[in-house]
Amino acid sequence: MQRYLAFLAGEGRRLGSYGELHAWSVADLEGFWASIWRFFGVRAAAPYERVLADDRMPGARWFPGARLNYAEHCLRHPPDDSPAIVAFSEATGRRELSWRALHTAVGSLEAWLVDQGVGPGDRVAGYLPNIPEAIVAFLATAALGATWSQCSPDFGPASATDRLRQFDPQVLVAADGYVYAGRRHDRREAVGRLARSLPGLRRAVCVDVLGTWDGGAGLPDAVPWSRATSSDAAPRFMPVAAEHPLWVLYSSGTTGPPKGIVHGHAGMLLEHLKQQALHLDLRSGDRFAWFTTTGWMMWNVVVSSLLLGCTAMLYDGAPGYPDPSRLWRWAGEEGVTFLGTSAAYLAASMQAGARPRDEADLAALRTLGVTGSPVAAEAFAWVYRAVAPDIALSNLSGGTDVCSGLLGANPFAPVRAGEFQGPLLGVAADVVDGNGRPLLDEPGELVVTRPMPSMPVALLNDPDGARLRDSYFAHFPGVWRHGDWARRTRSGGFVIHGRSDATLNRHGVRIGSAEIYRVVDAVPEVADSLVVDLEGLGGASRMYLFVAPAPGVALDERLRGELRRRLREALSPRHVPDEIVAVAEVPRTLNGKRVEVPVRRILRGEPPDRVVSPEALSSPASLEPFVALARTLGVRRPRGADR
Repeated sequence: MQRYLAFLAGEGRRLGSYGELHAWSVADLEGFWASIWRFFGVRAAAPYERVLADDRMPGARWFPGARLNYAEHCLRHPPDDSPAIVAFSEATGRRELSWRALHTAVGSLEAWLVDQGVGPGDRVAGYLPNIPEAIVAFLATAALGATWSQCSPDFGPASATDRLRQFDPQVLVAADGYVYAGRRHDRREAVGRLARSLPGLRRAVCVDVLGTWDGGAGLPDAVPWSRATSSDAAPRFMPVAAEHPLWVLYSSGTTGPPKGIVHGHAGMLLEHLKQQALHLDLRSGDRFAWFTTTGWMMWNVVVSSLLLGCTAMLYDGAPGYPDPSRLWRWAGEEGVTFLGTSAAYLAASMQAGARPRDEADLAALRTLGVTGSPVAAEAFAWVYRAVAPDIALSNLSGGTDVCSGLLGANPFAPVRAGEFQGPLLGVAADVVDGNGRPLLDEPGELVVTRPMPSMPVALLNDPDGARLRDSYFAHFPGVWRHGDWARRTRSGGFVIHGRSDATLNRHGVRIGSAEIYRVVDAVPEVADSLVVDLEGLGGASRMYLFVAPAPGVALDERLRGELRRRLREALSPRHVPDEIVAVAEVPRTLNGKRVEVPVRRILRGEPPDRVVSPEALSSPASLEPFVALARTLGVRRPRGADR
């Protein structure tokens, strides 16, 4: 950040504080993003005609005329023998890829894809754990101008199909399984079911993680990874338009099938360079780790560390297996300089009585990043007491929708317990009431009032943009509504109290209630159901599934066990609730919609008459069990909730 300020001063723009810098970055979007382009030396086969041709939301047009490639910037580091990727997997142990090996693997897979007829605009999908092959496959896909998308194999075939069928890839790169907490998970049958659901699938590549692939039986024209990467071709980079689709990420699927969110090459490149270097202070040679799966956007952020010449550190397995401090020890053993995790993992470490500073050599660790859900103030104190007294604690908030940050790390500002330090550069973040009026020190909706390059260029199967508008701009026309319930503090920081919509956040991974309902409501003994997650309270996630049993059925331990089993097998372990509670009926609106958000707010301690109008419910009495449960939970009310 200091070097960037000096760079701006050399161009005649002298800014004396972060506040001045941020104010300029959102007032002069074209000037700011042009300076980011120059500061990082972005390579383009053709220059942009203008930074921002249209600043409407939705409809902003970034860098028209430019032709570039995200993967080319990830592989700008010379192909030498220094490590590009260091990976640990419970299945395969420790592996290391040099920059030379990474260049070769990407080039050879890219050449194979081209031989299969894959070109710009085509689609390649992954069903892979967090292993080096996932990064290689993404970079090879992006290098030739095709579009990448993936699911983690801990998502069952139904969840994976919900996502990848709308993407409709021509090629699938899939693993035979994964290992988590010492348990092997064979996914060959799931891969076969997924492949049969993809109408445009022509070829498949099999990654042998468990050593169980038998020639890719059941997959169309399957080849082993070793054959697809057997050449020694050098990577070639296809220059594409700034908004050419780079990857497709997925929303949680709260109100229906997950949204396929399309991001472009230039927007992701500029946002990631800015965030990683200026806000997270990453430098060439750093070792960047974030505990994630391939199904979370933080995997994409790990890949983006390659843009700066960092070593991408991958951890595939359970962070608390065989003991609560395993992830901390791994970070120490590998000399990780930036470790990212979730609020839930911090809470778990605290509850286990862990003291990482005494159990691991964390001398190299400079920064601890946290995201996924709000972090309790107690967790901040624990980090400085039990991890390191002088570490930079970077509390970040962003999302899949922008695949980057909105709020978070500012190396010039103090760290305040329970807060995000402030909006990132180029992010015009604010908190507003239901009428769009700005709030100070009161809870409201987190919004962004000016466009960002990493906002979606489109949603899948949304030709007229109606779903995109409804998703982000329906509440406040011309303003991005992010879906977080937040408070802007007088010190310039932000506090997030949780999601204002019905998204569930399980251990740093967003999942959707609609996915859970599809499984639970298919059980004959269940008449109706409702799921809420009390994430953000005490830094932990606790998910409640409320079940209205069918007439004559009791919600006993047998039925609870059956529901847990079905959710685990059809979706993933993250979809299994912590508590399953019987209710007589599920609260619904007059037009039949479940009232998830009001129920969650009631369970968080807010008065029901301020949360939902009884006249809007088909049965006002259906709220009574949740009001009673809130009293037993003793939940602290968020500050300002009584205003």
